[in-house]
Amino acid sequence: MQSRGQVGRMTTSHTTPADAEARRAVAPVICYPVSTLPAPDLDLYARARDGAVKVGEWIAAPREAAHFRVAAGQFFRITSIEGPQVGDLNLWNAADPSERFYSGKTRALHGSHLSTGDRMWSSFPHLRPMATITADTLDWYGVDEFGGRVHDVIGTRCDPHTHHLLSGEDYHHCCHSNLTRAYADATGLPVRDAAREVHDVLNVFMCTGFTRDTGQYFMKASPVRPGDYLEFFAEIDLLGVLSACPGGDCGSEHSSDTAPCHPLLIEAFAPAAGALDGWVSPPRNGYSGTHGR
Repeated sequence: MQSRGQVGRMTTSHTTPADAEARRAVAPVICYPVSTLPAPDLDLYARARDGAVKVGEWIAAPREAAHFRVAAGQFFRITSIEGPQVGDLNLWNAADPSERFYSGKTRALHGSHLSTGDRMWSSFPHLRPMATITADTLDWYGVDEFGGRVHDVIGTRCDPHTHHLLSGEDYHHCCHSNLTRAYADATGLPVRDAAREVHDVLNVFMCTGFTRDTGQYFMKASPVRPGDYLEFFAEIDLLGVLSACPGGDCGSEHSSDTAPCHPLLIEAFAPAAGALDGWVSPPRNGYSGTHGR
């Protein structure tokens, strides 16, 4: 008999040990205590944001992606407009694409979902903050009765390979493909090369969690509404790509030509001269890189 509703996963046939409950009762330990992490100066960022002027605007059209650039020390905001919509966000160092957002390490440091004060960390060997979340109009949502939270770093991004694996169909507006086209437009790379540069994302506005019975990744209709936004402080010069997911609010499916979809607005803001006095862009990680040899 198959177990937990998943193909290929069978009911265990092994005997439960006498000390099973004692083993289960062992208290968890946080893998990466973050008390020694340098904390962002949110008060400084808030003062710098006051009086900042808009210096850029981009639109990620429904089932498409947009690319944008933000200088270190600027802010960028992603806003839901016209209707509930989730987005997939990739970030790169604007001058060095080998440094990119590392969703797995961000998840290990901050948790499965991000909000104000959390940071988007970059890949090895750089491992430094790329952007800090400074405002989140959905911070009220918290955790719902299903274990759902907003803005996840769990899911990878909807992609045409998994879609084809499950359906046998080609679909070209999965977020992976949207991000690929936009990154190719931003860099001039051929699409096949750009596809290899696209990486795991911050799922902006997406409401997700894990089912308690099977442990499967789930999504549900996002609580985002027009006017809601997630705002970031750029810690380094950034190239960003944002896909307006073909699943719309992801309340039913995430690769769809029928789900209601809406655009997402991206804006950049530059603080006044002197507003960030004392702030410096974070250096690359200080590890020697010798790996013991």
